[in-house]
Order: sequence, then structure tokens, then C-alpha cells
Amino acid sequence: MNKLFPSATEALKGVVKDGQLMAVGGFGLCGIPEALIQALRDSGTKDLTVISNNAGVDGFGLGKLLETRQIKKMISSYVGENKEFERQYLAGELALEFTPQGTLAEKLRAGGAGIPAFFTKTGVGTQVAEGKELREFDGETYVMERSLVPDVALVKAAVADKSGNLRFNLTARNFNPAAAMAGKVCIVEVEKIVEVGELAPDDIHLPGIYVHRIVLNASPEKRIEKRTITEKA
Repeated sequence: MNKLFPSATEALKGVVKDGQLMAVGGFGLCGIPEALIQALRDSGTKDLTVISNNAGVDGFGLGKLLETRQIKKMISSYVGENKEFERQYLAGELALEFTPQGTLAEKLRAGGAGIPAFFTKTGVGTQVAEGKELREFDGETYVMERSLVPDVALVKAAVADKSGNLRFNLTARNFNPAAAMAGKVCIVEVEKIVEVGELAPDDIHLPGIYVHRIVLNASPEKRIEKRTITEKA
């Protein structure tokens, strides 16, 4: 099975559709699939529910899809860097399901592991637990959280072999493996493609069984979300 596609646009063809539940890897602007997000924007696909730790920034990352109003709902844990996100949400134009960061990671991990739900203490006694099942274990109250199984996962890795085995770069790994495992279809954007066997088994962070399509983006912009500089004394 050939998993390699000549462009991000081709990799999305026949997979993305209006109204889908979609997971997008990354943390802020670190480890986001830049080319796939741009191709998704250009496709015009709309009414998407997007699972992502946050929504990028204005004009970059998922912020591009907010500008074109292609996202109807976000499932996120932090959205504080995007003014357009704030505007749409406060105006009632964008639905939001706030999820604690660890819970969001576990909802994706559980989805990829075939676990439909799990119990956690995080959120008990807050708005996070409203309308959800509560259960007591060993004298402590826990809230039940449903796992997430997106129709499509768009992720970013540093290197892939032609079978889809992936290696991520340091903290750019973040939510990408969990999103990839959870997605019914996983499309990965990578900076380098190598032959099968070139990656040592111990260097593979995610096996290719989870990856359906691969596209090369050898020179991503990798924009810095918030540049901080130490002033010289």
C-alpha cells in the first residue's frame, strides 16, 4: 500500500468532508501540520468540529480556519492567544467544549486504545462535570469522560519511513501521537521521508499501522508563537 502523496491537497482528497470531527496535533504553534492546515483551508471544507489543545494564533495554524469560518466548534483546553477565537465565542458564533489538558490527552489516548470512557477526579465539582455521570471509588468522587474518536487526524512528525513509522522532534511530539492513534484516518505531514528500515526500531515513536497517508513538507515555517528575549545587562 502506497502511503505517499505528492501534496497536502492530494492527501486530503476523498477523506475530508463537511461536518467532520477532526483532531489536529500540536501545542500552540509547536508541532502543527502547517501544510495540511493550509490545504484544509483551501479545500473549503466547513462545519468542522476540531479537537486541538488550542486554536493557534490569529492568521496562523488553526487561526486560518477560524478566519474563514470553517470551524463551528472547538474541543480545546487553552485558547488565550487567539483574538478572533475570543470574538467568535463571545459573539455566539463558535461553540466551545473546554476540557482540562490532561483529560483532553486521555480522551484521545483512550479513543485510540478502544476505551469508550474513563473516570477522573479532574473537574469534579466544577462546570466541567455538569451533566456527566459521577461515581464513587474508594471514598472519592470521579467524573466519567467519553473518549474521542475523530473521523480524521492531521498530525506533524519530523521523519517517516515509507510504511508510516514516525519519529517526532522533541516537544513537537506533544498531542500528535495521541491524535494519530485516535483518528479513523490519519494523515501525517513530515519534514523527511526515508526508506523502510532506516529508522531503528527504538527510534520509532509511533508505528505505521496508525498512519494512512504521508505528505512531505521539507521546509515548514515553524513560526514562534511568543518570542521572549533576555535583555543584556
